[in-house]
Amino acid sequence: MGKNRKGDAGWQSARWILGTVLFVQGFGSAVTQALADTSFGVAGLLRAAGLPHWTDLVVGAAGLALLVWALVRRGTQRRTHV
Repeated sequence: MGKNRKGDAGWQSARWILGTVLFVQGFGSAVTQALADTSFGVAGLLRAAGLPHWTDLVVGAAGLALLVWALVRRGTQRRTHV
């Protein structure tokens, strides 16, 4: 499981990028909704679809999970290459 596969570098980048986007869109929109009573991005689409406000936090948590996963994989890869 600790072996680095050829395509794993691309998936690692995807985890960082998607995690960052979801984190900012989810938690950023929740904060914006609370402070300015407006939503943007993914959360704006969720509001238009009629979903509740707490879904912003779910999107942010999914982004956080991806970022943690990417961070753990980065640490694992560093230890195996030293």
